Amino acid sequence: MRTAPMTLADLPAGRTGTDGSAVVRLLSYNIRSMRDDRRALARVIRACAPDVVCIQEAPRFFRWRKHAAWLARESGLVHVTGGATATGPMILSTLRPTVESTRDVLLPHTPGLHRRGFATAVLRFGTSARLGVLSCHLSLQTDERQAQGRMLLDELGALGTEHTVAAGDLNERPRGKTFRALASNLQDCWAVKPWGGEYTSTPRDPHQRIDAVLASRGVEVLGCGVPDGLDGITASDLRAATDHLPVLAALRVPPAAGA
Repeated sequence: MRTAPMTLADLPAGRTGTDGSAVVRLLSYNIRSMRDDRRALARVIRACAPDVVCIQEAPRFFRWRKHAAWLARESGLVHVTGGATATGPMILSTLRPTVESTRDVLLPHTPGLHRRGFATAVLRFGTSARLGVLSCHLSLQTDERQAQGRMLLDELGALGTEHTVAAGDLNERPRGKTFRALASNLQDCWAVKPWGGEYTSTPRDPHQRIDAVLASRGVEVLGCGVPDGLDGITASDLRAATDHLPVLAALRVPPAAGA
């Protein structure tokens, strides 16, 4: 399913309002440990012009920091937190936000399964718009994924910010139990304000939405979807970069209460 063709200009650019609010352009992207075409990957990220990027499957083994630094540099971004320290989730950003705090969280490990984690940060845009950000990659196993969904909500609450967003690979479609539980507590940004394409897997045959951006109720969703019709992003780049399609959202974050 797709909406009418759109351009990046249809999605608001990041900016700070005179009232202290901030529009934040956030990208979520599973990059498969940069095992595919790294330069196509960087081109896709740059073309989306994000303020914040929630990465999944960041490099996490030998010389992972070097690979993460390369991706940040080639995408015009800086490393905020995560990578191997969160077993894959990572957060990048421009120099626009002030990083107030970061925390990488290792989740309980089920023997025989890949260990999962969250990369989290509290970012301030301008003087008073604060946004708690969490990058996640949930389990393939149903029971573990459901438990991780509950922990995700707990971690968002522990960030100590009124406005939060979780983004990542949920490994589940919207009708799944974990996806529905998250969407009942947070806004499923695609469902609230669809923009661009819907399906995130796979680039060669998009047929399912398993990646999402989920925002707390006070955040205004201005648009969200797969940016597969934008200038600077070719179909060949999307197929070559990784085995998921990216999800781009524009969010308006109100100023902190009392600001």
